[in-house]
Amino acid sequence: MSTGSSMNADFAPSAASEQLGSRDGEPVGARQSARVLKHSVVIAGHRTSVSLEDAFWRALKDIAARDGVSLAALIARVDAGRGEANLSSALRVFVLTRVTPDRA
Repeated sequence: MSTGSSMNADFAPSAASEQLGSRDGEPVGARQSARVLKHSVVIAGHRTSVSLEDAFWRALKDIAARDGVSLAALIARVDAGRGEANLSSALRVFVLTRVTPDRA
């Protein structure tokens, strides 16, 4: 996805993606959501990899669409405000604050 600037993201999972949450009796949807996917993202001209559970990637894409920005631009915005926090952790916290604003 290209935003017309140097920020873009490749949303295909890498070969290093892993499957989590495969306990017996667990609903298939829960396993899908818990699966960790690694995506390459270019932020301010630097390529980095971000590993997040599928549920967080889907939530980030929904938030970006609602905000009218690309996923790469949304990630760059979170990155700019994260301080010393790990980018993956900052993205998870961002999603949680957006989906539960009354608890933030």
